[in-house]
Amino acid sequence: MSKNHFLAFDLGASSGRAMLGTLENGKLKLTEVHRFKNQMTRIHGTYFWNIFNLFDELKTGLKKCVSDLKIQPQSIGIDTWGVDYALANSAGRLTGLPFAYRDHRTDHSMEQFFKRLPKKETYLLSGIQFMQFNTLFQLFASVQNEDPELKQAEKMLFTPDALNYLFTGVQKNEYTIASTSQMLKPGKPEWEYKLFDAAGIDRKLGSEIILPGTLLGNILPEIQEETGSENIPCVAVASHDTASAVASVPAEDKNWAYLSSGTWSLLGIESPNPLVSEKSLEMNFTNEGGVEGTTRFLKNIMGMWLIQECKRIWDQEKEITWHEIVRLSNSSLPFKCLINPDDLAFLNPGNMPGAIQNYCRKTRQPIPENKGEIARCIYDSLALKYKYTIGQIETITGETIEKLHIIGGGANNELLNRFTASATGIPVIAGPTEATAIGNILMQAKALGVLNSLKEVREVVKNSFEVKIYHPVAVAEWEKAFEKFKKLI
Repeated sequence: MSKNHFLAFDLGASSGRAMLGTLENGKLKLTEVHRFKNQMTRIHGTYFWNIFNLFDELKTGLKKCVSDLKIQPQSIGIDTWGVDYALANSAGRLTGLPFAYRDHRTDHSMEQFFKRLPKKETYLLSGIQFMQFNTLFQLFASVQNEDPELKQAEKMLFTPDALNYLFTGVQKNEYTIASTSQMLKPGKPEWEYKLFDAAGIDRKLGSEIILPGTLLGNILPEIQEETGSENIPCVAVASHDTASAVASVPAEDKNWAYLSSGTWSLLGIESPNPLVSEKSLEMNFTNEGGVEGTTRFLKNIMGMWLIQECKRIWDQEKEITWHEIVRLSNSSLPFKCLINPDDLAFLNPGNMPGAIQNYCRKTRQPIPENKGEIARCIYDSLALKYKYTIGQIETITGETIEKLHIIGGGANNELLNRFTASATGIPVIAGPTEATAIGNILMQAKALGVLNSLKEVREVVKNSFEVKIYHPVAVAEWEKAFEKFKKLI
């Protein structure tokens, strides 16, 4: 069998990379081609993404693949974080830098929106977890603020759609990324215009929605010239990074859950249908689009952001390695204090260690005094939040979760994996760590007819990457801590 080469661009909220996937004899090999930083840009108190810089970095990745590795990929695909978007005007130009979802302009948008359309009706129309930065509430904030960029806009393009547009000139919205917006009908690639109307959003902003694995169009001649690339297609993969990651879960049978662990922890199940009910509303679960008509029924949990932000603050004094953070955490007293990871105090506090100490002070707990105690508080609390969330899923579905697949960068965190197995009382299967890039690459292979189904995609993953299994220990101690944790939630 001949080798097939696909280039994935995987963008997270803190970094991005170009990953080459080489598929041969049913096995996938990954090669990192280019890695770069991504961060919000603060301008006059407002947070933006520099999408034009990101576009340049993606072109650099393609150029390196061609010139340094001497490989012409058969296609490219882009995935990113959810909810954020760019706006294009009638001339086809982006109207400016896209807002970043952690910007504070949406701090009160949900409450104001619910005055126009009640919370329950909004959920039943969309099936999406309420978070203040959902696209619906971002656009509503722009309507309320009378943003000039919105008045000029003809089309809205989610972040990967906007980057696809810069590569191809084609303006379309891919289903899995659009489903994060809270502007689609549950489980359907269709806009829910009642939500547009309630927010005062012009219906014309919604571009055509296409399914993951669609050939979008070939890259533009100017990009071919700039990068040395051939006239290759851009595939609309499962463009939401979590959707790509879930596609690569090496799962068998049923009764499994996944945890896509990175800046955010996305914990849920793959369901054949959306699960929209008063119970899922009460527990604030989301129904996002998946591959081959599946629904990602999940909860967004504030994940590695908590410890990433602590490290950023600690590095200002003296740089500390991740290994040292884990060592300090492991030597600290367990369960001294706990936090609710999803408290709004942790969304974008500026000083995360201080925010954690303030939370413990306000909740009348012992205050973590050093790096090890703060890190231990975060890891203990995340593991307990995972247990809490799995319990909610079981309550809604009536099914027992028997194992948890942890994928993404967080699958490398052995300490948290051990804690999670012990807290949840079920085996944890960690890996692959490059789940999002793998899903991106294999959806390109499916689009080009090299693979035929999601089942084949997962077979390739199982044949190509090792996983590590963690079993529960000291379950009684974690159960005792869980009783304390539930009082905070």
